[in-house]
Amino acid sequence: MSASDDIWILGIHMTKFGKHPQLDTIDLAAEAAMGALSDAGVTMADIGVLAAGSLMNANASIGQQLQKQIGQTGIPVYNVANACATGATALRTAIMAVKAGEVDYGLAVGVEKLAGAGLLAGGAKKKDADTWTPAGRYGAVAGIDGRIGTETMPGVFAQIGIEYGHKYGGTSFELFAKISEKNHAHSTLNPLASYQKRFTLEQIMNDVMIAYPNTRPMCSANCDGAAAAVVCSGETLKTLSLEQRRRAVKVSASVLTTDPYEEGCQVLPNVNTLTRKAATIAYEQAGIGPSDLDLVELHDCFATAELVHYDNLMLCEEGGAAEFFNSGATWRDGSTPVNVSGGLESKGHPIAATGIANIWEICHHLRGEAGERQIENAKVGLAHVIGLGSACGVHVLERSAV
Repeated sequence: MSASDDIWILGIHMTKFGKHPQLDTIDLAAEAAMGALSDAGVTMADIGVLAAGSLMNANASIGQQLQKQIGQTGIPVYNVANACATGATALRTAIMAVKAGEVDYGLAVGVEKLAGAGLLAGGAKKKDADTWTPAGRYGAVAGIDGRIGTETMPGVFAQIGIEYGHKYGGTSFELFAKISEKNHAHSTLNPLASYQKRFTLEQIMNDVMIAYPNTRPMCSANCDGAAAAVVCSGETLKTLSLEQRRRAVKVSASVLTTDPYEEGCQVLPNVNTLTRKAATIAYEQAGIGPSDLDLVELHDCFATAELVHYDNLMLCEEGGAAEFFNSGATWRDGSTPVNVSGGLESKGHPIAATGIANIWEICHHLRGEAGERQIENAKVGLAHVIGLGSACGVHVLERSAV
């Protein structure tokens, strides 16, 4: 084996997102892993490294537990945790092992049991909210919640969307609701989405307000689910069947970033800086620009997040996200379709699975296997996830030329 710059996704699978009370975390992970192996046309005996992630699983050795169900072969296991970028980080870990020439095949898995979790608070402390005693590593910094904002996720991303509107203009409650309307409309064509229901603009705007301007349908859906991918090098791919080579998807860029230093970043995460940096590196790695993308799956944990990421991923001119959306570009029949899967708002957001699930969606369009929601003649796609704390994963994927 030798180092390789040519990395391919050979097989990929995601479970139905939703409620799976009869399956535990390992069951869901096994379903995704076995599906990806089958899709790739390989077995666990071929896999040289396993990277697995699950934030809510009580057992930190999720990869070893998964091996007990799908095959223990003595290979190295990396247990990954990186907020909402966990799945993308697991994939990046497998890619790096293949890229280094250590293994021929790598398997990445992300899984979560999150149905009924309620609002995610990012570790905010609820007790003793009126008092604060300096102590420990963070003794010089009081809790954020209720003082300079909030650590509850809908509130965090509500702030981000409102801030963008203050800076550039053009946003409104109705605009953010229209983004959600688009994603729920797209979900009706995705049988694996947690929700496949179209909402009218009025229904979205009049639903329960979670954190202005995000109402309930504008928030990502907590659910159960798993996704997995098998990767290999270009040299390995050459030894496989014509059908395997035809369905393989090239990883033209695989990027992971964190917050660069800036004033305030020790207290307040900045979802914009690390996403823009990841996108810049990814376009350079892939040798393309935003205008070359045929579709994008981005991290719309809330409708407000989708808008700012149009700008962060440079799909539009700086400050032009509202105008870009209003042009119709991000609808399935637009110039730059975004979240054709239904996005996190309706496909669902089982945290650790999302990074690979977004890639699953892109792969199916590039293979021409996306069914009714197929983007015609799709050749290049971008998948994006972001986790506060902070981590951003961006992957650029290209259709096989075979």
